[in-house]
Amino acid sequence: MQMSEAGAAIPMVAPAPRHSRQARVVWGDKVVTVGGDAPVRVQSMTNTDTADAKATVIQVRQLALAGSEFVRITVNTPEAAAAVPEIRERLDRMGEFVPLVGDFHYNGHRLLTDFPECARTLSKYRINPGNVGKGDKHDKQFAQMIEAALKWDKPVRIGVNWGSLDQDLLTSLMDENGARAQPWDARQVMYEALVRSALSSARRAEELGMNGDQVILSCKVSGVQDLIAVYRALAQRCDYALHLGLTEAGMGAKGIVASTAAMAMLLQEGIGDTIRVSLTPKPGESRTQEVLVATEILQSLGLRAFAPSVTACPGCGRTTSTTFQELAKQIDDYLREQMPLWRTRYPGVEKLRVAVMGCIVNGPGESKHADIGISLPGTGEAPAAPVYIDGQKATTLRGEHIATEFQQLVQDYVERRYGLAAGAA
Repeated sequence: MQMSEAGAAIPMVAPAPRHSRQARVVWGDKVVTVGGDAPVRVQSMTNTDTADAKATVIQVRQLALAGSEFVRITVNTPEAAAAVPEIRERLDRMGEFVPLVGDFHYNGHRLLTDFPECARTLSKYRINPGNVGKGDKHDKQFAQMIEAALKWDKPVRIGVNWGSLDQDLLTSLMDENGARAQPWDARQVMYEALVRSALSSARRAEELGMNGDQVILSCKVSGVQDLIAVYRALAQRCDYALHLGLTEAGMGAKGIVASTAAMAMLLQEGIGDTIRVSLTPKPGESRTQEVLVATEILQSLGLRAFAPSVTACPGCGRTTSTTFQELAKQIDDYLREQMPLWRTRYPGVEKLRVAVMGCIVNGPGESKHADIGISLPGTGEAPAAPVYIDGQKATTLRGEHIATEFQQLVQDYVERRYGLAAGAA
């Protein structure tokens, strides 16, 4: 059978729209929206002792500069609660207005009551319904935390984690399941416990006077397929804004790949309003790595743009020289280092596309597709590096200073293209 060369137009693929309500996180005269048609937000968490205000401020600022739009801090002791106002004040003096989220477990009801300045200063509270008390204390202590949120007009994230599930609820669901004609698998019971804990806690918060628009839910698990199953069910059964993340994702490549696999699929389906990549840092590794991964997930899906992207070939037998690898890393590092300044000076620069290619096979073509690109000579090729700007060949670089000269061309391009936009604004 003869096939026609031209078939139907291949449809464009885009993430599904989100259907969650929109929450507002307010501190002072600043507002960040979550959910609805707001961008998917990036969140991270410090690993400093919050009572050490100086160390916590330094790390919060590092995370914010890397692209984190919320930073969660542990509030687990009276000393930590007492330090929160100082942390906020220091950040404000530095011009770093990132919202602070208080992470509470076990004693949050007491800390929010005993330290009103902490409760007032935080922009949002994270409540784990599995860790607010047992038996008769559970409802009372949960209510105390919601009352604090109402008093200070703070949104809450009700964050359920399968490592700290409400055991009374889990036992009840297991008994309920045992009475079924066709009992669920044990894992399905766990899924239902997670979802029901989150939804029943959210309903209780609304019964206590909380506006549903100020409730964000999460159901954290550490398995990719588990996360996908739980969040699909959660999204079908509510329209609260959802915080998305694989808990205890792990270290290095394992944590990055697992988090990306799970969250990319859900985000493509329109599920998720804030995300965190919970990486275990390698010894000596910056905490900001988890933020960079989160921003790359959103940027790769086309949901957000945080920093200029660098396209670079993987290398092959044609590129035995490491020059293009070194230049690609140099340019990528340079662009990221400039972003804290460029965000305000050059609006739109985060959408810049740069190509650093290693030989003639795909080098010129990829360079033409980028805003600015360079095609370095591969093995046996003429020692020349054509540079393409806006799809047209602009110049050819030669000699020992190609890296420095190309970096200057990138800087000039940014000033020319985005500086005009900044001036017009």
